[in-house]
Amino acid sequence: MTRSLDGLVFVPVADQAPGQVGRRTRFEYHERDGLVWADYRGGDVVKGHLIGTREGDTVDFRYVQLRLDGTTASGHCTSLVTVLADGRLRLEESWSWESQEGSGTSSVEQPLD
Repeated sequence: MTRSLDGLVFVPVADQAPGQVGRRTRFEYHERDGLVWADYRGGDVVKGHLIGTREGDTVDFRYVQLRLDGTTASGHCTSLVTVLADGRLRLEESWSWESQEGSGTSSVEQPLD
């Protein structure tokens, strides 16, 4: 199992569609005893939360967010925690909306700073 996500910041590798998470979104992760949660905001997301569990290098969570246009959205995501060549962590995500149509894959990783 890779190291804890607790206290780590993650940023998307690429923009998604309008109204979704994008490169200006910042996730602040926490982890304790198999429980994982994060707050996120930025870009088209005013405020978002995720909560779930971690087993080994797999994180399974639900997310909910408020968008700039005043709408809310929620969904489910499974992420694989991987270590990049430079030691930073990356989450390879498979997600699906539960409040609307749509699914896909994305990646978030620790910023270079």
